[in-house]
Amino acid sequence: MATIHELPTPGVLVDRRRVARNIRAMQDDCSAHGVELRPHIKTHKMVAVARQQLAAGAAGLTCAKLSEAEALLPSGVRRFFIAHSLVDPRQAPRLAALAERLDELRVACTSLAHLAALAPLAHRTGRKLQVMMAVDTGLGREGARDLASASDLAAAIAREPALELRGFYTHEGQLYGAKPEAQASRISEVLDHLATVRDAIDPALPIWPGCSVSARAMAATGRPQAVRPGAYVFGDLFLTQVCGVMRAGEEAVHVLATVIDRPEAGLALIDAGSKTLSGDCTPAGVRALDADGRDLAVVRVNEEHGYVRGADADALRVGDRLRLVPAHICPVINLTDEVVVTEGDEVVDRWAVEARGCVT
Repeated sequence: MATIHELPTPGVLVDRRRVARNIRAMQDDCSAHGVELRPHIKTHKMVAVARQQLAAGAAGLTCAKLSEAEALLPSGVRRFFIAHSLVDPRQAPRLAALAERLDELRVACTSLAHLAALAPLAHRTGRKLQVMMAVDTGLGREGARDLASASDLAAAIAREPALELRGFYTHEGQLYGAKPEAQASRISEVLDHLATVRDAIDPALPIWPGCSVSARAMAATGRPQAVRPGAYVFGDLFLTQVCGVMRAGEEAVHVLATVIDRPEAGLALIDAGSKTLSGDCTPAGVRALDADGRDLAVVRVNEEHGYVRGADADALRVGDRLRLVPAHICPVINLTDEVVVTEGDEVVDRWAVEARGCVT
């Protein structure tokens, strides 16, 4: 298949040049300020992309689940951080086997309640695990809620012979809801909070924030020792339209879809629904926008149908093809077995999504 016009739909297209540019831009920003880049692979889940990130200079990779790390080992990664609360003691053999294949493996510790499950798991691995303590900086998810609870958790980790505290991390996902003009002050608040916790416990330890909205600005301060963005590698409507940290046209992934019906004026149905685009939407309720700049928005999805409305909807005809920018890229990639790699309209490669469905 020489061009995208010959592809079946729906499908996921990845622009090879844009991916390379996004990888290089983030790495250059981090390197310029002496900050390590440890990208989160939950967005792309692909060995091919991880190899590019590592070749560009990434110090290691971050993942959510143990199975993601296992699937990405063929990338050549030597350092992994599992930024999720591991609790199942049956995972101990897998965790030990993973550590054997790496130069560095770090795991998360998110609370005293979590520590009660993590410590026995660590003991079963037969090795000392390096721990990054989670600090809640405003998202209200995992992590120590205040300095007192962080200090208590650090003391409890120190009493566990199978664990060693090696730093502090946060996911400042609440910045997705901050207006662009408020980002700078919110980023300072996150870094101040992380640094306060770190300095009170051990000033020599690193702090690792992690979010594509804030990663470049975080790196520019030179204050964190590493950042852990994920979605930056592809981009989506949240990063371009909602948060304004990427420009429209920098998105490296489009969903290719076909108009399959025109049931009424102002509405076109396409063959990409929630099983392709996911159900995620922007605050305005948009699941995807036309990549070519026409006034066309996917405003509703069923499993196999997308509902397209907008000023240009009536110009569409059954059989027309659309290239769409998704609202949230991470679940889109996790819904496909492979992506079609393009340069312009030319098909140049296919990349497997090796960690698709890796949720254990």
